[in-house]
Parts: sequence; structure tokens; C-alpha cells
Amino acid sequence: MRHRVAGRQLSRNSAHRRALRRNMAQSLIEHETILTTVQKAKEIKPFVEKLITLAKKGKLQHRRRAIALLGNRRIIALEEGEPVQKGTIVGKLFSELGPRYLDRPGGYSRIVRLAQRRLGDNGELVLLQLLGKDEPLKKTRRTSSKKRARRKAKATAAARPAKVEAPAPEQPAQPAAAQPEAPEHAVGEPEQEST
Repeated sequence: MRHRVAGRQLSRNSAHRRALRRNMAQSLIEHETILTTVQKAKEIKPFVEKLITLAKKGKLQHRRRAIALLGNRRIIALEEGEPVQKGTIVGKLFSELGPRYLDRPGGYSRIVRLAQRRLGDNGELVLLQLLGKDEPLKKTRRTSSKKRARRKAKATAAARPAKVEAPAPEQPAQPAAAQPEAPEHAVGEPEQEST
């Protein structure tokens, strides 16, 4: 039984899962977008976001922690047919990505579902991307029109002054014992609260 065991198994043992997570996180940091399956993307996203939070702090102990979790692979690019080292993964994480997200409290990546499927096993594909610097923090949601109308009606009812009814025509006098005592407010109207 695997009750209360967190995380996805992904048909791998623990060492293979750790290697998969490191390799995909390194690729995401290097290229800033990768194509993968939904399950792998959901497993890698929190790992990468924790690394970016470490990079925002930027001290030596945080850099060492990132190297322990991620490794420090070199970034190699081909220029004129020759491989050229452009830096390291942890270097890019701390010099580019950490400062990029300093004013963002979290949510550094997104998963975009694609319509296409993987050819071999028909797996659902997604793009796992790091957000750009100019991305808005959060979309503002509008309340539904019914809620808005209800709130508006309550606000206008509260702001409206109480109606004063015209006095009723006089009736013949009755003995004082037979007349019921009239309440301070008219029947059917709510009591006014004193402020």
C-alpha cells in the first residue's frame, strides 16, 4: 500500500526520478521552455519554483543548496560549428532568473496544454515555460453580473431615506382601552437603526 505517499511514481525508481527531475529542470532553466507530458510537468514545476526562490535570495549558502539539488551543468552553444561554453545552469539561475522575479511572490512558470499528442503512446503534451519579466502578476476576475446587481440593489436600498407615510383619515373615536398601542414604526417597514 502507498497510502499518503506524495509525488508521482512515473514508472521509475527513486534514483531515476531524481535524475529525470534534475535533467528536466536544467533544460527548463537553460531553454526557458520545454515540451513534455502533463504528469512530468506537474512534477517538475514545484521543484523549479523552489530553485528560483533560492536564486532570489542569492547568498552563497543558497547557491550551494541549488548546486546540491540541481547539479551545475555547463551551457554549451555551437558557434560556427564549434562548441562554446556560455556559462553554467546555476550561474544563469542566480544571475538572470533570480533578479527577473524579485518582485514576484511566486508562480514563475506555467503549463500550457497542447492539442497535439505524442506519436508513440498518444500521451498528452504540454509546454512548461518560465514567465517573462513583463507578465502580469494575476488576472483580475470580475464578479458575476447577478452578484453585482444584488450588491448594487443592497447599496441603493441602504442609501435611500425611509418613506414617510401620509396620515390616515380620522376615524370615529373609540374608547382608550379598545385601541391597540401603535408601534413606533409602520407595519411592513423595517425599523431604522440609529447611528
